[in-house]
Amino acid sequence: MIVEPVVGNMGCVPPAPGFLETLRELTTKTGAVLIFDEVMTGFRLAYGGAQERFGVTPDMTTLGKIAGGGLPLGAYGGRAEIMDCVAPVGPVYQAGTLSGNPLAVTAGLETLTILREQKETLYPHLDRAGETLAASLRDAAKSAGVPLVVNQVGSMITAFFTGAPAVTDYAAAKTSDTAKFGRWFRALLDSGIYWPPSQFEAAFLSAAMSDEDLAQLGKAAGAALGASA
Repeated sequence: MIVEPVVGNMGCVPPAPGFLETLRELTTKTGAVLIFDEVMTGFRLAYGGAQERFGVTPDMTTLGKIAGGGLPLGAYGGRAEIMDCVAPVGPVYQAGTLSGNPLAVTAGLETLTILREQKETLYPHLDRAGETLAASLRDAAKSAGVPLVVNQVGSMITAFFTGAPAVTDYAAAKTSDTAKFGRWFRALLDSGIYWPPSQFEAAFLSAAMSDEDLAQLGKAAGAALGASA
């Protein structure tokens, strides 16, 4: 069983309480392999990814993006008995043209070293930034009379233009008004803010963003809500 522990490919949708724990229990009971796709969440929600944040350990993990330090890189890992199936130890052959590319691997190792050294301050900073922006969007939407559901986990955030009470699954995400989102997105562009261009794409805050940057983002995003109505 493979899942995004925090969904990012329909917008940011956190797991329901107990969902990941139940998956772990069921896969352990049946002998199925539990795989977390942490391409978006790995090293973003915590140094140990979503599995550290939620305290659920999968059998295997897939990673990408951040693990390459800005260069193309993908990686997977898991329990020793699973990884021992891969050559040269085991019979499963896995290779690729750029496997072990020294430039990408070096960039990735340097990035992860920096994250490890700064994790005690970096991840709390990202959490606060996400919470501040989410609260700002909710307040601005209420003032503007715009139906909006804001989902946020750490530095992952999505503003769903829907009157649904919550967005917890794909069906609820699909109730979003994409025309309103489009008007909001274009208003943000006019103010110099480049938000992800799809209603169903998670946005990510960066540790490089200063408090002034975040304040500017929150102000512009709130003002743009008026244009979306």
